[in-house]
Parts: sequence; C-alpha cells; structure tokens
Amino acid sequence: MRRYLIAASIVLGLFVILAGVKFKQISKLIGFGKAAELAGPPPEAVGTAIASTDTWQGELSAVGSVAAARGVTISNEIPGVVKAIRFESGAVVKAGQVLVELDSSVELAQLASAQARLQLATTTGARTKRLLEGGAATQVQLEGDEAQQRTAAADVTALRAQISKKTVRAPFAGRLGIRSINLGQYLNPGTPITVLESLGSLYVDFSLPQQLLGQAVVGTPVRVVIAAAKGEALEGKVAAVDPTIDAGTRTIKLRATVDNASERLRPGMFANVSVVLPKQEPVVTVPAMSVVRAPFGDSVYVVEPKKDKSGAVVKGPDGQPAKVARQQFVRLGPSRGDFVAIADGIKNGEEVVVQGAFKLRNGAPVAVNNSITLKASLDPHPANR
Repeated sequence: MRRYLIAASIVLGLFVILAGVKFKQISKLIGFGKAAELAGPPPEAVGTAIASTDTWQGELSAVGSVAAARGVTISNEIPGVVKAIRFESGAVVKAGQVLVELDSSVELAQLASAQARLQLATTTGARTKRLLEGGAATQVQLEGDEAQQRTAAADVTALRAQISKKTVRAPFAGRLGIRSINLGQYLNPGTPITVLESLGSLYVDFSLPQQLLGQAVVGTPVRVVIAAAKGEALEGKVAAVDPTIDAGTRTIKLRATVDNASERLRPGMFANVSVVLPKQEPVVTVPAMSVVRAPFGDSVYVVEPKKDKSGAVVKGPDGQPAKVARQQFVRLGPSRGDFVAIADGIKNGEEVVVQGAFKLRNGAPVAVNNSITLKASLDPHPANR
C-alpha cells in the first residue's frame, strides 16, 4: 500500500512541475502578446520627399488639332483628257506652277478660226470706215462691221480662257499630296487630282471652358507639343477667338498660328496646347506619385513624429523619434511634368510619402528609407527601352 502512495506522490509531483513550467511559458507568451499589442504593427518602409514652394508660369492646358493655314484639293474646272502630268507625289511647288495639262487640240483649232474671223472683221471695219469718210458707205454699215469685230474679239478671248483652264496650276506655294490621276485619263469637271497644303505656317484649333474666356485673348503666346516632335515645344500665338460659345460643351473655340518652317507639323495631327499667361504664382508642389486618388477624394500621407497622449515625442528602438503617417486630404492644382501643385492641404516643408503610400493607413508607423528614390522632373524625358 505504501508503494502505491509513494508512486502516486511522485506522479503528482511531476504533474505539478509540468503544470508550473507550462504556466510560466503561457504567461511569457501572453506577456509578449501584450507587449506587441502595445508596440503596434511594425513600421512600413516608405520613400519620402519634401513639399516645396515654386513659382510657376500660369498656363491653360488644352488638346488641339493641327489645321492647314491654306489647303485645297486640286481639281480640273472643265472636262478633258490628261495630256501631261508635270508633278510628282509629295513635291514642293511654287505658286502658278503647271501641274496637269489637258488635251486642248480642239480648242486651239477653234481659236485659229476665231482669230481668222477677228482679222477679217478688223479689216472689213477699217475699210468701211474709209468708205464712210468718202461717202461711199453708211453709218449703219460701219456699226454692223464694228459689232462683228467685237464679237470676233470676244470669241477669241473666250477660247483663250478655255484653253488656259485646260492647264491646271498650283494656286499657291506648298507641298503636294499623292497623285490620284493617270496619263490619258478622262477627267470630268471637279475630279480630284491631288491636295496642296501650305506648311510654312499652320493653325492649331483648340477649345477652353467658357469661364477662361477672358484669360486667352488674341496675341497670347501658346506652346504646342506633339509626339512627332519628341516633346519639343513649338511657339505660336492666339490668332482668333470664336465669338460664340458651344451650347453643348460650354466651351469656346480658339485658333493659334504656329511657325512650321521645320515642317514637323502636319494637318490633322493631335497636339497638346498650353496658353501661356503673363501671371506667375507661387505654388506648393509635391511629386505626383505622392497623391493617392480615390472616389471620395485625393489625399497625401504626411510623415510626422509619433506622440503619446501627453504630447511628448515617442522614441524608437534606435533612440530616434518614431514616425507615423497621417492621411491628409488635398485639393489639387495644375501639374507640370512629374509634379503637381497643391492648392490646399499641404504646407511648404512638410514631408510626404512618395513611395509605398498604397500600403499605408492613417496613423500607421513608417520607417523612411530614401536610399533608392525616383527622381521627379518638371520636364521628364524617360528612356524608350
């Protein structure tokens, strides 16, 4: 019996020891949990930038379309068969240069006949005039001969004009398009032959909201940027402002003239237009990557020191002030390159999150790491790889 009591005591002792060990382990884990709960989640690594004040030239941005200052479709005025083609597709021509000659052999024969009649009428009129002076002819006969002379002269003039219209000329200097006729082809009146565009100076048509009407007046400088020019801006001026407002879009149409001596622009091109205003304003700018866009509003995460309930700055494990991210809703202004102006919400000198903002929430701890940063520029030119 005594053996059983000793064995039971030993088992009970071992159970108490194991229970004590487990209690200590569980208590330690609970302590770690409470400490982790008090410490909060680990900080998120982010990249930051400092909001700065800059002076930007005021400008109004719009999307425009390039149009030719002078452009026509070359066509024939009267019918005929193509006798000669005096141009090549895409050639540069001068004003009055011959482009196409139609067969005018019938008109030339008619002109020779009309000239013979004119010569006979002139001779007859002169003879009748001399006879009238000698009393051998009447005034009525002279007037009839002079009328025939004028009729013959008019016939000659009409035939010469008709023959002239058989030759199609360039109405102004410019560059031709693709030829759409062939030698020996019969052309009805108005058949398209080619197009002619004057490329020395072009128009750029664009629209602005009606509330900006007073800011863009005739003579205001504009900058035009197209993809074909690799981002290079072409200078121009506002040449005309439409006097009416589009009732559907509530916008006003403007036209700018742009020098195209380099022939980088072509009619029909898409262009980004910036109307340069004389006023310069100071603005607070941040990299555009720092803006978190959402349906309920745009925001920026501001990095600031973490404070306890008493307002004292909390130190991190390294002895440096701990930092947290504060979500700040902002009102955006115009953008320039990789930067955007903040109209309201951010002050000069505040540190904002540029990289890693998507994983933050309001009050989240952060660790700033700017060892690898993306450089923002007002005039970016990324490499095409």
